[in-house]
Parts: sequence; structure tokens; C-alpha cells
Amino acid sequence: MKTDNDKRFVPTSDELRHNAEERLRQTTGNVDSSGPQEDPLRTLHQLQVHQIELEMQNEELLRAQDELERSRTIFSELYDFAPVGYVTLDRHGLIQEANLTAARMLGTDRQMLINKPFITFAADPTDRDLFSRHLTQALQHRDVQRCEIRLLRQDIATIFYGQLQSISVGAPKGKNSSILCSIADGTATKELSDQLQKAHDSLEQLVSERTRELTSANLQLKQEIEERKKAKESLQVAYAEIKTLKDRLQAENIYLKQEASAEHSFGEIIGQSKALSQVFLQVEQVAPMNATVLLLGETGTGKGVIARAIHNRSSRKDRPMITVNCTAIPANLFESELFGREKGAFTGAHLRQMGRFELADGGTIFLDEIGEMPLELQCKLLRVIQDGEFERLGSPRTTTVDVRIIAASNRNLEEEIKNGRFREDLFYRLNVFPIMIPPLRQRKEDMPLLVNHFVAKFNKKIGKKIETISKETLHALQEYHWPGNIRELESVIERATITSQGTTLQVLDRFDTFRKPTSESGDIEVKALADLEQEHILQVLQQTGWRIEGKNGAAVLLGLNPSTLRARIRKHGIHR
Repeated sequence: MKTDNDKRFVPTSDELRHNAEERLRQTTGNVDSSGPQEDPLRTLHQLQVHQIELEMQNEELLRAQDELERSRTIFSELYDFAPVGYVTLDRHGLIQEANLTAARMLGTDRQMLINKPFITFAADPTDRDLFSRHLTQALQHRDVQRCEIRLLRQDIATIFYGQLQSISVGAPKGKNSSILCSIADGTATKELSDQLQKAHDSLEQLVSERTRELTSANLQLKQEIEERKKAKESLQVAYAEIKTLKDRLQAENIYLKQEASAEHSFGEIIGQSKALSQVFLQVEQVAPMNATVLLLGETGTGKGVIARAIHNRSSRKDRPMITVNCTAIPANLFESELFGREKGAFTGAHLRQMGRFELADGGTIFLDEIGEMPLELQCKLLRVIQDGEFERLGSPRTTTVDVRIIAASNRNLEEEIKNGRFREDLFYRLNVFPIMIPPLRQRKEDMPLLVNHFVAKFNKKIGKKIETISKETLHALQEYHWPGNIRELESVIERATITSQGTTLQVLDRFDTFRKPTSESGDIEVKALADLEQEHILQVLQQTGWRIEGKNGAAVLLGLNPSTLRARIRKHGIHR
């Protein structure tokens, strides 16, 4: 026996013949068809068996037809009374079949839907365009396609939001392919969404109005605070005026007009000392030339300002001056930063990048702290100085540039050469026109001009009105040995401008701590500059709790870059 999908037993031909003979035997008696009989009797027997077989097959067909009819009735009821509308469309969008739910949703009789274009139920041209694209996508793709369009119910002329889900059956490009489409009424969901959006907009408006009210109240409160602050400041001004009259009896006026200060300035360089005048002369001599310049001097002496003055007085002043701080570039990125890189030159190089030398083409490049350049790149720099040529990282093509080089270092490069950390041939190429910038302790006569310049600068920046300085404070500033030079002085004056009350500059830094000690005989004990610098750095580190960076770090107090200060700490072997 075989079993079909409905789990009913269907007899084979042999079983059917056996059942037919059994039924004939029950009706006619025990007849043996296998024994020798005459031909007519055998033929009659076979005909009777065949007739019974046909009757049994007919009974089986009638049962199958009844079951099919019942299944069709159940399916028809499920299809017609489903909560979702169903329509079958041909590839042109004509309705081939629809259930009762779809007919009710569209407001027409089901028979009227047959062969009618579904697009005629779209509410407006925009919805018709949406449906046309939806139909095209359903024919092109084998998965379910979804869209939402507005549909017109024809009997009561109302619009509802139809949520369509369609899938193509049959060959994708065949003439007999059709589209099964379900329609769900999303009007209630749309209304809820609109109500939610309306509530959200109302809440936003309420929050905005409340914010404006709070802002207005806050503004009024600020105005009241400002009025109280002005009253307080009036009292402070009155007190400061009284104090100023007293201070002027024991202090000298350090406030100089900007015009007077300009008489002793060289661009951004302030001073009139003999040591600085020599630097001015050298700048005027070398600026019009294209010669390579090497600026030497301690950190904070203004090497970058001198480089800018040289560039601004040269024929390249209309082209850029590109500054490269050699201490701020990681060693593994040094070559790509200077000479550029091609896309994919190394891991992470997603874009092609021009180097600093290409950016400076036609202008000037300032290589600050050249002594920090890795030894393996110094040869490539030497080639640029000699021939003006280099290759980008990851590129075989040679690039030619016209760049004037100004280098600077606070190191003794000759000592670096002896220690194998700097190429001798590169030093000779850089040392064409050396300029030694004097430290601040050798420019004591420039101190009043510098203090005046920085006071005027920070008065404008901070909004103070510092006008005077005591002789004692000025003397302390001149006697201090300034390891951080101009940068340290600028930081000290800015800090003093912030903390000073009234119109007199009050420097709170303890400069007496760093004065050179004297022997018992009264002679000044002379210490090496390196020893003084080491002591000063160590004392400032102890004062800041060994904090290097940050607002209250040692680098700020010393007027140094954090990387420069770390290099000095390593140089002097300072340990916590």
C-alpha cells in the first residue's frame, strides 16, 4: 500500500484486482478463476472483476472529489474572510483575482475588480508613481517587496493608508508571471504616528518656550550680578587709586608708550642691547640672500622669531614659511612628514600626503631643534640641501623643490658630532651663516623694554591696567639668570599681570631663590651654566610635585615645551 500527502491508503493495481475478486467471490460464491475452465467463463469472470475495479476506482474518485471540495470551501472561506486584503495581479498591474476583504477595502464589488488596473485606486500621482516602482521591484526581485501608498475607497470616497506586501511567482520575465499582493489598512497606525509627532512637536515647543523663559531669567540674574560686580569694582578702583599714590613714592614708572617701544624693536624682537644689535645686523645681512642659516642659542631665546624676521625681509616673503618642530614628530613619521607619502606607503597611509618641503616650495622651511632629527634621515636632508631633490615615501619619482632652509638648535652640534648623533657633513651644510642668539641674562639692559612690551600685551589680553613696577622687582628680574629666557619671562609677566591687584605689577615668583650664591669673602661663586640649569629644573620639579605638563606644571613655570623639558631632564640625569 502507498500513502499520499493526506495520509490516505491508495491501493495498487494488484491490490485493486485482489479486492475486486474478493468482492465478486462474496456476491457469486466461491469461484476459482485459476483452474481450467472454458474460455467464455474465464472471459466473463475477468469482465466482472474489471467492472468491480472500475466501480471501486469511481468510489475512490468520488471520495477524493468530496474531500477536495471541502478543502476548497475551507480555503475559500479563509481567503475571502481574512483580515487582510489579497489580490493577484498580472505583470501589468491588472487585477486577476481578489478576496472579499480587498473588495470591501477598495469599496467595490469583487467582480468589478477583475481586469481592472490596481493603480486606479491610488489617491494621487505621487502614490501612482510609488506603486509603479513597487510593481517593477516585485517583478525584478524574488523576495517580498513592501511599500505604503494612499488608496481611495470608491464607494464612500475616503482615503486610507494601504501597506502593500508583494511577491512575484512564476518566471521573472515570463509572460505568465503574476504578483501576489496583500493589503493591510495602516490608517490607524498612521494616525497614531501623526498624533505622536504632534505631541512631540508640542513638547518641543513647550521646552523651547520654557528655555526662553529660563534664559531671560538667567540674563536678568547675570545683569544683577554684573551690577553688583561693578559696584565692587568701583570700591576696588577707589582703593587702588589710593594705593597707587603710595606706590609711586617708591616705584618707577615702567609703562612706556608703544611708540617708544617700537624705536627699540626689530619686527617682533624687542631690545637695544649690544648683543642683540649684533643679531639685528646679521639678520639684515643674510635676509636678502638665499643662504642657509643656522640659529644657535638656548631654548626660549626667540630663534623662531629671528627665523620669521629673516623670512619677512627676504625675497620669499610672499611665499609661506613652513615650521617643523623636530621634537614634536614621532621618529617613525619623520620621513613622511618632511618628504610626503603615497597612498599605501605603509599601514594606515590611506591618503596621499604632501610633505613639508613641498608645501614650502618657493618659500622658507624652518627646522626647529634640528639636533633631534633621526640620524638615518639626516642623509636625505643633506641631499635636499645640496640638490633640492627627494622622493616621497612609497614613490620612485624624484621631486624637485626650491626652498630656503633655516635651522635652529639649542644643542652643541659639534659635541653631537663627536658623540655620533649628528652628521658632520650636514653640519657644514647648515653652518653657512650661523647666528648665535644671546640668552636673556646677557641682555639685562633689555629687561625694562621686554617687561613693558609684555605688560602692554597682557594688559590688552586680560583687560588689566598695570602701569608701574617697583625698583626691587625690576632688579630681581634683571639679576635672575633665566634658564627659560624670553619664553620664561613672558610666562612670569603674564602670571604677574593676572595676580596683580591695582596698577602696580606684583611678581610673586621667588627670584631670590635662584640668584647666584656668594662666598664668605663676598665674591660671587661662579657656577657652570649646566649646573645652574640642573639646579633650577630640579627645584621647579620639586615645587610642582614633579608634574611636567598642565596648567601648573613645571614646563609652564619654566616657559618650556614639555618635550624640551623632558629632554633637559634626561640630559642632566635628573631622577625623582
